[in-house]
Amino acid sequence: MKYATVCSGIEACTVAWKPLGWEAQWFSEIDKFPSAVLAHHYPNTPNLGDMTKIHEHETFKKSVGSVDLICGGTPCQSFSIAGLRKGLDDPRGNLALTYLGLVDKLRPEWVIWENVPGVLSSDGGRDFGTFLAALGQIGYGWAYRILDAQYFGVPQRRRRVFVVGHSSGDWRRAAAVLFERKSLSRDNFKMSEKNKNTRFSDTYVASKKTTIGTLMANCGSKKWLGNQEAFSGDYRIIRNGKASYLTPIECERLQGFPDNYTQIPYRNKPTDKCPDGSRYKGLGNSMAVPVMRWIGERIDFVESIINES
Repeated sequence: MKYATVCSGIEACTVAWKPLGWEAQWFSEIDKFPSAVLAHHYPNTPNLGDMTKIHEHETFKKSVGSVDLICGGTPCQSFSIAGLRKGLDDPRGNLALTYLGLVDKLRPEWVIWENVPGVLSSDGGRDFGTFLAALGQIGYGWAYRILDAQYFGVPQRRRRVFVVGHSSGDWRRAAAVLFERKSLSRDNFKMSEKNKNTRFSDTYVASKKTTIGTLMANCGSKKWLGNQEAFSGDYRIIRNGKASYLTPIECERLQGFPDNYTQIPYRNKPTDKCPDGSRYKGLGNSMAVPVMRWIGERIDFVESIINES
């Protein structure tokens, strides 16, 4: 699988997908520290920079028709409940539509888009509906689901919306990535004495092209991991009822990265002088590696079925 990413950050996708044998063709990142992380770990993969201009880049032009998948988590501030909620009227929100423009030019088989759950209610849901409608209009069948990182092996609550699209226009291929068969047929999860320590993890919707809401269900969760509750926003963790601040390595582990992945030479300073603040920000803006690994494995699974048919 050959893929490209936009708003690449520190590249959770590549950490997740390299063990699957997938190959990154290029990244698109403008922030200085994440770009330095990319250059340090992936010196042979070009970073094309500003996603609003990469359609003019020769590397981008050469990749048209040869990239199997594109993934992007466009800036979430305009869709965040904590933000101003300008949605698609905010230039950062419009990057979601810029992203779809790149998809339309590249025509990859698979599309992955990630954002905060606040996108579902931004402007009464119309912003998200616009995004899904546009994805359908360029020929992609799609599905979306909220996934929480705590149920993928890391001890933090981190709920994100993931949209998967497939170029066939058939929503079922996208849905097969995000929804296991057992979760589609499962009854609504009910709280009981037996499962009182479990929590709801996600909701999801799948649809063919621009028709919204044709499939909706609740999915029960796995058990909460241990006695720790992590908060990704301010880098604190609850230990024995008391809040303490996390170290950069602990934040890397919360996101599923290898230890010291973000400790790099930076601004003419050696590795051991890498600023913690930059590491915290890069990790806080990243996707969770185990979630991306699971999505990649599901795509491989669906691809194997398609190839057999």
